[in-house]
Amino acid sequence: MPRNNRCSAVTRRALFAGGAALALARPRRVSAQAEEPLRIGFLTVDTGPLAAGGKQQEEGAALFLKQRDGMIAGRKVALITQDTAGNTSLAKTKTQELVERYNVPVMIGPLATNEALAIDGYIRETKVPLITTTSAATVDLKTHAVNPWVLHAFGTAPQVTYPLGDYTAKTLGFKRMAIVAEDFTYGYEGAGGFQLAFEGAGGKIVQKLWPPLNAPDYGPFLAQIRPDIDGIYMGFAGINPLRFLKQFNEYGLKGKFAVLGNTTSTDEGILKLMGEEAVGVYSAGWYAAGLDTPDNKAFVAAINAAYKHDPGFYTAGPYTALLIIEQALNTTRGNTKDAAAFLAAMHEVRLGHGPIGPVRLDQYGTPILDIYIRKVARVNGRLVNTILKTYPQVSQFWIYDPAEFVKQPPFSRDFPPSKYLE
Repeated sequence: MPRNNRCSAVTRRALFAGGAALALARPRRVSAQAEEPLRIGFLTVDTGPLAAGGKQQEEGAALFLKQRDGMIAGRKVALITQDTAGNTSLAKTKTQELVERYNVPVMIGPLATNEALAIDGYIRETKVPLITTTSAATVDLKTHAVNPWVLHAFGTAPQVTYPLGDYTAKTLGFKRMAIVAEDFTYGYEGAGGFQLAFEGAGGKIVQKLWPPLNAPDYGPFLAQIRPDIDGIYMGFAGINPLRFLKQFNEYGLKGKFAVLGNTTSTDEGILKLMGEEAVGVYSAGWYAAGLDTPDNKAFVAAINAAYKHDPGFYTAGPYTALLIIEQALNTTRGNTKDAAAFLAAMHEVRLGHGPIGPVRLDQYGTPILDIYIRKVARVNGRLVNTILKTYPQVSQFWIYDPAEFVKQPPFSRDFPPSKYLE
């Protein structure tokens, strides 16, 4: 069978690799529909530039099922994995195949935010629930009604950078910052959240630079960074944080001012490829391998044993999505035939365990969860994200009134407005 059309009782990649099981009690098994396999669609990336993140996603899903002997709520799981290659058109095709060929009652994934946006309309039409495993896109609710069939294992891009902006102003005491972020939606959203919180706490964004997503060289942008600032906020994803930090170091800028970034800037998946250029970088995220909880320690130990590296948020995403499905199915006693009841049960999930900490969904299906302020340090010869502070149970609306927040324009180059540029 082709690599991007796999159907098996569990994800095949390294499912039976050795590893310590999480120290979590297995749920009570129930009997409803026990004779039928539970088909779960899994949209991820096996090929192309995003494949490294896709590999981590599959590792997280594989570990979850291995720890449960391939069972959820008394039903054997058939995890049907589809390779989207990070392509929006292919993501649509693969989603349609999962729904119409395999008749899955629920899906997890995809890896990239733009893929999730591309399949939103089809999810609305078919009413097959999707739990996204990447950063949720902020939705312009004035023109785009929330999709009740889409839930999120992780929060929005600005949901992470609001606390980072607040920490930068209040704890680090920085007054003047520059933004260097990629010129597309994810870059705008992370930068926008940072700006709102940083300026709300008394700071000023005095410069904004927008490298294109596929910039061949960051030199022209590095040359423009003002020397009279306290630090820069960088908003990059994929391999680009590594490229940017290496060039930042080569241009002699390391140590002249601080560098802060979004969750993908120093995620464990890219951090393992970095060197001294990453030491001292601040970031914020929904997850860090160094999170000191029993559940996460067991999660990290299991991934270390099986795959010889630390998990990152790509690893934790499908694991958390499957925790949501598991808890919902425990409520419905394994029944997915009543789609409305199954969806309602997922919306009501309250996770008190798991690698990322406590999670509950707001009325828009977006998690309220802890956000961790992190700093890269070398510990026992390895680069790790040390946790400096936890902002508990942060919502996508931060400190703002939701009714007023949804009236504002979507984040862009022009929003929030730049009041202090020099």
